[in-house]
Amino acid sequence: MTSTLITGATIVNADGRQAADILIRDGLVAALAKPGQIAPEGHEVIDATGLFALPGLIDVHVHFRDPGMTHKEDWLTGSQAAALGGVTTVFDMPNTVPAVDSLANFRAKAAEAEAKSIVDYGIYGLLGEHNLDQLDDLAEAGVIGFKLFLGNTTGDLPCPNDGAVLEGFEILARLGLRCSIHAENSPILFWRQNRMKAAGRTDPLAHLAARTDVVAVEALTRSAVLAEWTGARIHIVHESCAASIPHIRWHKSRGVDMTVETLPQYLYLSAEQMLEPGGHILRMNPPIRQATHQEPLWQALLDGTIDMVATDHAPHAPEEKDGATIWDMACGFPGVQTSVPLMLDAVSRGRMTLEELVRMMTTAPARAFGLYGRKGVLRVGAEADIALVDPARPHVITAAGLASRGKVTPYDGWQVTGSVVRTLVRGQSVAVDGRVVGRPGSGRMLRPEMPAPAPRNEATTTRAILEPGRQPW
Repeated sequence: MTSTLITGATIVNADGRQAADILIRDGLVAALAKPGQIAPEGHEVIDATGLFALPGLIDVHVHFRDPGMTHKEDWLTGSQAAALGGVTTVFDMPNTVPAVDSLANFRAKAAEAEAKSIVDYGIYGLLGEHNLDQLDDLAEAGVIGFKLFLGNTTGDLPCPNDGAVLEGFEILARLGLRCSIHAENSPILFWRQNRMKAAGRTDPLAHLAARTDVVAVEALTRSAVLAEWTGARIHIVHESCAASIPHIRWHKSRGVDMTVETLPQYLYLSAEQMLEPGGHILRMNPPIRQATHQEPLWQALLDGTIDMVATDHAPHAPEEKDGATIWDMACGFPGVQTSVPLMLDAVSRGRMTLEELVRMMTTAPARAFGLYGRKGVLRVGAEADIALVDPARPHVITAAGLASRGKVTPYDGWQVTGSVVRTLVRGQSVAVDGRVVGRPGSGRMLRPEMPAPAPRNEATTTRAILEPGRQPW
């Protein structure tokens, strides 16, 4: 029986903090005790004096590109970046090659992750127009949830028509799994993008102009209406737009089971920076918007309208981030290694508390995706996923220091206050003082334990109306 004793740390959960030693046995938190009450004999001892012990951070939105695009990233390099950033659990998106749209493709991706990942992980299945008959099998196999691309991104997966989305939501409402949604209106953005290309507009801000605010607002509200009608659980990914915030509040007030994430990119970066030298690397989907969006997003995050912080970790080969025009440059950049230091810097500046950081980056994700209790909290019986951090230790973010293969970051050269000192996954150290020490394949796939499904309007679902002679009420 293996055991580890962490001494001297201050434990921080979403509801408060306490000075306590942490005894870990067989991957679980076995005891929390007043400092010095547990004898060190027989345990591996980690001296965490002066450090804060956070529940391991959960990033519900990463693209590790494996299989099919491993020149950009794979499960090993991506999970190493996560570990260095204090992230102990990641959820990987399905737009790989092949996409996770079938049981066979799910199993192929799961095999890659099982062999390589040093952190725990969930794998999304795709909700597409062509694979509605695969959703039950994918759910049974253990996907963490599903991903719906209403807007285009890497992989250019086609946006399903609204009839297929409604039928997909009807199925997911019955299954009870959450659907993460890239909420941009594809017909509008493609129309505008093609019009600008024809007019010869290729400047950095053309990407934002194609995806103006209404593109995000319309797709979010459409998703929420269909979710309310069906009882599906939805999650809006990478919320970038201040104009969406009143709609989020309204739909939540109506009881829509909707959670929302934003990203450090939208809190710290602005479209105005795209006009500076090298600013083209900020191109991503949805776009980084004007600086006026930042403060409303911060306030919505702090008051809980926006539930959590994720990263949309989206690495590309460095040469793919350059091109003759903005339309030729790949969208996205790495984030899983830098998100926690960036948010710790916000703590150092008095923007929020450590408790709020824990709520946004581990507790809320765990609750939304059926992991809370196992993950998202440091208490007896929970899995011993722990990020030991020093909120006062400064360091400089560098592109060269990224474990990701996509060594392009707009934060290159940024000095932040707040550092991850050690990361443990189920009691095993996977990163220590900036060094990766985790063993490839030590990560474990997670299955969600969601509340009972709550489907609505079942008499009018697509499945119901296909029954011969069924009345439409």
